[in-house]
Amino acid sequence: MDARTGTGTDARSDSGADVRSGTGTDPRAGLLDDVGAWGPVDTRAGRFRLRPVGDGREQLELIARWMNDPVVAAFWELAGPPGRTEAHLRAQTEGDGRSVPCLGLLDGRPTSYWEIYRADLDPLAAHYPARPHDTGVHLLIGEAADRGRGLGGLLLDAVARLVLARRPACPRVVAEPDVRNHASLGAFRKAGFRRTATLELPGKRAALLIRRRSVVGGTH
Repeated sequence: MDARTGTGTDARSDSGADVRSGTGTDPRAGLLDDVGAWGPVDTRAGRFRLRPVGDGREQLELIARWMNDPVVAAFWELAGPPGRTEAHLRAQTEGDGRSVPCLGLLDGRPTSYWEIYRADLDPLAAHYPARPHDTGVHLLIGEAADRGRGLGGLLLDAVARLVLARRPACPRVVAEPDVRNHASLGAFRKAGFRRTATLELPGKRAALLIRRRSVVGGTH
């Protein structure tokens, strides 16, 4: 699922997180209630958890490889040498904690890349009626073999459940994929997100998608 343009992960000076250890000891963990400590959630595909990205070379090379997949690059626009991905990650990991880059592990296997961010503290908030503690999500499915079989919707539902369970102050989970990304829109819809507006963001036309606490996901 696409992300970046028009949000804090694009406005690099406005985003950031450093929750590398997942221990909650870093003061910047507070803005998102320590994503690294959220724990796992069960799905039909296996046990899923988010692991905040650290500074390991292996993680960087994996995410950079995913970013160079043409399907991913079409919307994330981070294709190129690993240094480009590294700069994108560093803008978050060295920031104040309002955006946390994560690997999504399914039964321990990295399958996806996520950015969990405070939408109400993001430049996105200037484009929609944000509420305090609105939490945004960006997602990409890393391997081509994992796409096209419903995994995106399944994992989005899992992460929405995690956000709402672990962030009691959060009223809604929001997303803003490119309107051209039909696969992404379909996955969010299956995960209980509803399109509420079309936004003209810097660099893309986006669908504003919202999942409220009252919604029960259909992909458990």
